[in-house]
Amino acid sequence: SVQLWSDYLNVRLHPKSIYVIRQYMHDGECGCLEAFGQGESLLQDPGCIEELEDRLHFYVEECDYLQGFQVLCDLHNGFSGVGAKVTELLYDEYSGKGILTWGLTPVMSNMGILMVGFPPPPPQDSQKNFYRLMNTALGIVHLSSHSSLFCPLSLSGSLGIK
Repeated sequence: SVQLWSDYLNVRLHPKSIYVIRQYMHDGECGCLEAFGQGESLLQDPGCIEELEDRLHFYVEECDYLQGFQVLCDLHNGFSGVGAKVTELLYDEYSGKGILTWGLTPVMSNMGILMVGFPPPPPQDSQKNFYRLMNTALGIVHLSSHSSLFCPLSLSGSLGIK
């Protein structure tokens, strides 16, 4: 039975390449990761940083010639804060290596895109729009300051912001 998007994933990932944030799972204790500061604070926990560095060093040691890193990160939610701290960690530990960062935003269904046969989407809460705007702005600023190249990606020309 399919419960999560990862259930569709046919490729088996190495256990060291996955780090699960337990409190923000679908039925976690904290709900959803919706603010930049929430994501940033996750990586201020020494245990989390140590685990992330161990996993990173595992892959770096496997490289014959490390040229750089690619970071893919959501901009519209709290994962922009997680990505900002990860790029800062990479920038500090591997200062001579390139960091290519992709900031991803979804196309919002209530921005004039309606699908035939589906009911119109409910109006978005103004607080969610504010979070989306602030997360995107903070994500762009922080990710671009610690990346060699920052490239925002979206199927919407406005990065999902009205």
